[in-house]
Amino acid sequence: MMASKFYQKMAIQGFTLLEVLVALAVLAIALAAVIKVSGHYIESARYLRDKTLAHWVAMNVLTDLQIKDKWPDLGKQEGTAMMAEREWYWVVNVVETPDEDLRRLEVQVYYRRQDNEPVTKLEGFMANSWVPENEILLF
Repeated sequence: MMASKFYQKMAIQGFTLLEVLVALAVLAIALAAVIKVSGHYIESARYLRDKTLAHWVAMNVLTDLQIKDKWPDLGKQEGTAMMAEREWYWVVNVVETPDEDLRRLEVQVYYRRQDNEPVTKLEGFMANSWVPENEILLF
């Protein structure tokens, strides 16, 4: 009889092993979900950072071609650019348009030269700034 009172007092004072294991299982499931969501967040942030940087590289390449006083040859040009302590590989495809004084510039930016899929693409146009001598513009 004395032993049953002893066990009754012990049962009131703490948790059973089963309760502790269930609590740990619930906690483990919750922490796994938090870690998975954090991983997706980090991956999304990295993707957006890289996409933004690659787009800036494409805009810089396009702007550089547009401000040069040289009519671009048809075909492909390629090079590298540094942005955010990283070297990006870019390709510009200069394409003819129905207007002979207008060229379409298609810029693609890659992580590396051997990549097949570009990080970003950007298109722009460039007008021929050559003006015939008999068509002097007065403002």
